[in-house]
Amino acid sequence: MMKAILLGSLFLLLAALLSAAYASDQDLLIVKDNYTSELNDSALGLALTGQPSGGLTAQEKEGLLYMVEEEKLAGDVYLALNEKWNLRVFDNIGRAERTHETAVKMLLERYSLPDPIKGAGEFSNKTLQGLYDDLVSQGSASAKDALQVGAAIEEIDILDLEGRMAQTDREDILLVYANLKSGSENHLRAFVNNLQRQGHEYSPEYLSQDEYDGIIRS
Repeated sequence: MMKAILLGSLFLLLAALLSAAYASDQDLLIVKDNYTSELNDSALGLALTGQPSGGLTAQEKEGLLYMVEEEKLAGDVYLALNEKWNLRVFDNIGRAERTHETAVKMLLERYSLPDPIKGAGEFSNKTLQGLYDDLVSQGSASAKDALQVGAAIEEIDILDLEGRMAQTDREDILLVYANLKSGSENHLRAFVNNLQRQGHEYSPEYLSQDEYDGIIRS
């Protein structure tokens, strides 16, 4: 019996090591030439397998529930603005945002948290519902306004992720948030690039000028 238990433990350890090695060989964030950044679900799932889990603080729970809806908000706004203006950047980044949303859902499942996601344009969080309504209204004024709304959403996402990262020391949550932040930085560059191609300059609305400049230059 003891030998069987020992062999079983060794097998589980080997499987965990192989999973971690396989995940480390894959990019969690897939960055394309158009600045779209999608999360690699399979690689992320393997990476999370090797991370410890346990009870969350109330702040960590609230953060996950908020961030999954914030990632959904980005995708929903881009869907609405793409229907209005038919700009490829909204289609590309909108699809990428769905992978970001899925990444946070993995953490919800990992910690047995309820999924707050509703239908398109509907949010459990009243603050995000109001933000969605305002952003779609602003972006419907012109194609330029739509692209500026996209850039503003990514700024907000970056700042919110930075704030949530400061509230936890859990490596699995930090891993997801850090990759989402990198994705938002890429998407911010994409929107700014599209504005510049149309002859418009963009000034940050939420980030400091120094942080914004650092993201755009990187």
